[in-house]
Amino acid sequence: MEFSLGQVAQLVGGDLQGPAERTVSGIQGIEQAGPSDLTFLANPKYAPALESCRAGVVLVGRAQKTPPELAVIRVDNPYLAYAKLLTAAFTPPYEPLGVDSRAVVHPSARIGPDCSVHPLAVVGAEAKLGSRVVIHSGAVLGRGVSVGDDTVIHPNVVIYDGCVIGSRCIIHGGSVIGADGYGFVFDGSGHYKIPQVGIVQIDDEVEIGAGNTIDRAANGRTWIQRGVKTDDQVHIAHGCTIGENSLLVAQVGISGSSKLGKGVVLGGKVGVAGHIEIGDGVQVGGGSGVAQSIEPGQIVSGYPVMPHRLWLRTRSLVKKLPELFKRVKQLEQRLGEDESKERSDG
Repeated sequence: MEFSLGQVAQLVGGDLQGPAERTVSGIQGIEQAGPSDLTFLANPKYAPALESCRAGVVLVGRAQKTPPELAVIRVDNPYLAYAKLLTAAFTPPYEPLGVDSRAVVHPSARIGPDCSVHPLAVVGAEAKLGSRVVIHSGAVLGRGVSVGDDTVIHPNVVIYDGCVIGSRCIIHGGSVIGADGYGFVFDGSGHYKIPQVGIVQIDDEVEIGAGNTIDRAANGRTWIQRGVKTDDQVHIAHGCTIGENSLLVAQVGISGSSKLGKGVVLGGKVGVAGHIEIGDGVQVGGGSGVAQSIEPGQIVSGYPVMPHRLWLRTRSLVKKLPELFKRVKQLEQRLGEDESKERSDG
């Protein structure tokens, strides 16, 4: 990459304090950046590093105090501006490859304009791809799968029959969308499989991490709404609804028919029981277990979950339990000795 400071300021919508004609060609951390690099300050605790910073320019908040000799671009959100610059600098222009001769595309599938279907990808009967869809090698799209414009399906993704994927989505390698939900009923001698006849619907601008499993509904749909982002190794069971712009961190597991509201954040390894509701804006700390519904706006942690601050206080007491137990035993022993003495005196 090579941008003038004027170009950077225009790209990120910031106000430049420094020479517009100066160019930068790299991006480094605030302590490593040199005169040809851009850096950013998103966390105020690193502000003292500005005094010795040698970067060609720094993205800072609009109210951030800076040394007068340092070139800066003032923006509302330095981290967001940094992300936008990375996107501009390192995302190559899209060049459609068409359908590779080594891909397997059913004659009834409909491929939109400017798509790229890589070698050894499979597109099943009656599947439908929008414009500029990318299907990487080893990905398999089943019968009747629908994929919206500008979506990227990475290698070895499997999307089962009938599932619907929106526009501008990213599904990372190894994820399985639409496998059967886990449904069985005991018939007296074994477990009889309950047919899973629903679908998975993924709305626009969703990103699914690597190795996710999202099960089809028993009937109806498992619904991942607009803007949801999942980390790697996330499991979403049949019939769940994940509300808009929710974030699911690595190894989250959500049991069947549970519903998450908008903007929910589940930390790593959170487990959610089935048939419960988690309200809008709830945040759940990593490793927690959610066994009951949670009202909107709560911040909770623990196993089972409780208000986050209460969980922190509870955890701080755990290491004191051995000493407390020892003291209680001593008190019990002393009380027992006192009672025995009173009885003997009487």
